[in-house]
Amino acid sequence: MSVLDKRSADQRHPRPEQGPGAAPEAEAADSTVGAAKSAPENSRSRRRGLPLALNAVSVALGIAIWWALAAAGFKLPTPPEVVDRASTLISDGTLADDALASLTRVLIGFALGTAVAVPVGFLMGWYGILRGLIEPWIQFFRTIPPLAIIPLAVVAMGIDETPKIFVIFLAAFLACVISTFQGVVNVDRTLINAARVLGAGDATIFARVVVPASTPFILVGMRVGLGSAWATLVAAELIAAQEGLGYRMQNAQLYYDLPTIFVGLISIGILGLLMDRVLLLAERRLTRWQERR
Repeated sequence: MSVLDKRSADQRHPRPEQGPGAAPEAEAADSTVGAAKSAPENSRSRRRGLPLALNAVSVALGIAIWWALAAAGFKLPTPPEVVDRASTLISDGTLADDALASLTRVLIGFALGTAVAVPVGFLMGWYGILRGLIEPWIQFFRTIPPLAIIPLAVVAMGIDETPKIFVIFLAAFLACVISTFQGVVNVDRTLINAARVLGAGDATIFARVVVPASTPFILVGMRVGLGSAWATLVAAELIAAQEGLGYRMQNAQLYYDLPTIFVGLISIGILGLLMDRVLLLAERRLTRWQERR
């Protein structure tokens, strides 16, 4: 290429200047990119911090209302009285033993109920014959409160840990099996038909389409089942229990020991809330593909 050609090419396509003014422009561009990247991060951090702040405000407001009701003459212990009783129960190890006993029963019953409910719900949703055979019994037992099964459980299983765990298992099972079943039957048929067109068999469709699409329903059912398990715990521990939060609350009722009852209620609420947060975290991790508001 001749010199004239080079000059004409430079005139048609001028090169960017590399002089002193270029550096500020580059720095400004870099700062703009950095600001664009940091903006979503700041927005996410604000979105995470806002619910925590609202939770703290809600807890403080609830304690203030409780204290005001106790001061107004309602038959409620004040927060300092409950804290003092909790300190006593913690120091002598009673609260730890009761919480461990109750938590063990809930975990065993909830784990067994979920482990049975998930495959049963899948079978009901996937096979119409099994649905017709199993669903009437599921709906029948759903109308019977698990607490009504306690007398039968005592007669059939004795007064050891078995009937307590059984009624908790039943409460968790009935809540989770229906949710799993609904998750399977609500899978988009378009996805299943598309997988069949691509040559996928039933096993592949079930593992790659049905299970992922049903996961949100299963986790919601597990959260509902966990709440049912804790709700059944107090009545379950009436069955000749010697320790447990429900047993301690029932024993305190005989002596009108309201602070101890409140300690038991708050302990159950805290343990249930922590377990629910664990399930919620698992739900968010397993369903990242799902759109959220």
